[in-house]
Amino acid sequence: MTTATSIIPFTTTTTPRPTLEALVDRLIDGLFATVPEAPEQSLARTVHDARRLRQAGDLDGALALLAGAEVPAAEAHQARWAYTEWIAIARRHFRDSGALVYSPDTGRAAVLAPRGDGGPLEVLAVLGMRWRPGKMVSRRSLRGLRPLAGGAS
Repeated sequence: MTTATSIIPFTTTTTPRPTLEALVDRLIDGLFATVPEAPEQSLARTVHDARRLRQAGDLDGALALLAGAEVPAAEAHQARWAYTEWIAIARRHFRDSGALVYSPDTGRAAVLAPRGDGGPLEVLAVLGMRWRPGKMVSRRSLRGLRPLAGGAS
């Protein structure tokens, strides 16, 4: 035995394996990483976390998380991904309410529920808009309303 080998203790270290969730987080970060604080990276993380909440059954939490996302500032493919996840959550959450979807632009949308005959609409959920759930908006000022249920997305 040499002096070098007698000084260094022999130990076997086993590092714990990352969980599947940690591996998916790394994959999402790797796929959408550009600049550490870029809007599309934080949007990717937000959509990923909203999907987790949806799968866990927390639809309100998932919609609230997406409501705060900076979707209009993201790239078009990121905005479409966020919208697709958002509309799936909204359809699942408000499927029996007779709600309507208003989408004025890519990455901007709202689920609205009628309150009375031809009267104002109540905002139930938003994506990329300044509106907050509970706000009442006039039906006359909104163009392109369509039913939430059904094939429109």
